[in-house]
Amino acid sequence: MYMPDNFKNFSQTYPEIFQGFENLGKECRKSGPLDEKTQNLVKLGISVGTNSRGGVMSSARKALQAGASKDEIIHVAILSLTTTGFPNMICALSWINEVLDK
Repeated sequence: MYMPDNFKNFSQTYPEIFQGFENLGKECRKSGPLDEKTQNLVKLGISVGTNSRGGVMSSARKALQAGASKDEIIHVAILSLTTTGFPNMICALSWINEVLDK
């Protein structure tokens, strides 16, 4: 799986913090009934809402790996239009398309 250099550098420089972060993420995922695909689509929506390029791209990749279709992933961005606004949605779509075009 693709990992940005900043992410790799942080995990190597601060392994204990990184491991705690990874463990927290795993516990959060296990804490409820949502399946992996749905969790990744929800996290994609959150990333769109926070205008996080890295989060959008990571969540889109993870959603694809968990079985989400390209249409489902794009639909998440489209749904953000009336909540986060047109410019934010367009940015998210461009980041999603970077992932989908690979």
